[in-house]
Amino acid sequence: MSSSFRIPPTSSQGEVDISSVFRALWYQKTLVLSVTFGITLIAAAYAFTATAEYEVSSVLRPAAINELDALNRSEVYQLPPGDALIKVGSSLESYETRLNFFRANQALFKPFERPGRTLEQSFDVFNRDSLKLVLPDPKKSDSLSAYIGLGLIYTKGIDGVSILNKFVDYAIEAEREQIAADLRVIVQNRLTELEGKIEAARSSYKTEKDARIATLQEADNLKRAQLQDELKALRQQIKTARQDRISQLGEAIEIARSLGISKPTTPSALSERGAGSRETSVMRTEINNQQIPLYFMGVEALAAERTALLQRKTDDFTEGRIAQIARELQLLQSNREIEVLKQRQNEDLFLSGVEPLRAEVVRLKNLGNLDISNMKLVTVDRKALEPLRPINPKKALILTIGFLLGGILGVLAGLIRHFVISGRR
Repeated sequence: MSSSFRIPPTSSQGEVDISSVFRALWYQKTLVLSVTFGITLIAAAYAFTATAEYEVSSVLRPAAINELDALNRSEVYQLPPGDALIKVGSSLESYETRLNFFRANQALFKPFERPGRTLEQSFDVFNRDSLKLVLPDPKKSDSLSAYIGLGLIYTKGIDGVSILNKFVDYAIEAEREQIAADLRVIVQNRLTELEGKIEAARSSYKTEKDARIATLQEADNLKRAQLQDELKALRQQIKTARQDRISQLGEAIEIARSLGISKPTTPSALSERGAGSRETSVMRTEINNQQIPLYFMGVEALAAERTALLQRKTDDFTEGRIAQIARELQLLQSNREIEVLKQRQNEDLFLSGVEPLRAEVVRLKNLGNLDISNMKLVTVDRKALEPLRPINPKKALILTIGFLLGGILGVLAGLIRHFVISGRR
């Protein structure tokens, strides 16, 4: 290339003549434009041939209070709307939940499969690069900012809208089933605890009843033994008294026989009879306030009484207390309170302090009718929709960057070429 153009030397201050630089670029305009056009063309080829990437998102917000009212009024499982949102968010972020969804919907993830990859490896690619959880800024305490966002980036050929919406529904359903399982376990544990308390009340009642029966039987046995001892002592006492009476009667009979008293008499009558037979001596005796000796009854009366005493078979009729003891012993043959205690059919009716426990058992069993399958844990504020345009590649930005980069490289190439030619000359 022939040219008489020369870049003038710099001044003493190191300045370059700008006009000379532009003149040099003008002479190299073909190269500059070629490089610029080439880089721009490469950028355009990339922008229009690169795999398009799309993004969809879904937003969850707390459910209304009335949606969880039935669960919270059970007084067994408390779940405020904010906590329900956090639970669903934890399920959305859970690796296990995502893997289970991946396994249950393998038809949606066919594009992620590659030869030589296992199912878990394909899932790891999807989980690591495609699915992202978006949480609100923790510095904001405003309740209006309570939400959970879920985003999915996917390439053409993948049904990202279905994947995201179905995954959100799957996570909500999984958390709903977990809450139902937790509720069943809690209710069952409460029922087991209440049944244990009722069983303890039954055991306590049985122990008290057995103790009461044993106390009554012991009291009856003690009373019976005391009465039998008293009866035995009374009979011995009466027998001894009868023997003593027989001995007294024997002595009195001997005395009466020696005095010739065969019929009952009195001391006065006896003295009068003696005075009639003996006129020389008269003796009168007057006894006042003194018991008449037994022998005055006469031999016949005394002998008859002694014969009767000797022939007596029992002395029980002589003591009224013996009849009373016999009556009391007869009553002790059967204790009606013990019989009533043993004949109780439904002993649960007599348990004390278990009515609240039974009412709680009935209430907990009725919780089995609580329908959790339709319970709304969160509100899906925004479902994933089909995107209007891809997020990558950004064609306008790539073309702009390609054009600018091409221009810069073209200018540098032109200057370098000019310097090389100038150096050869």
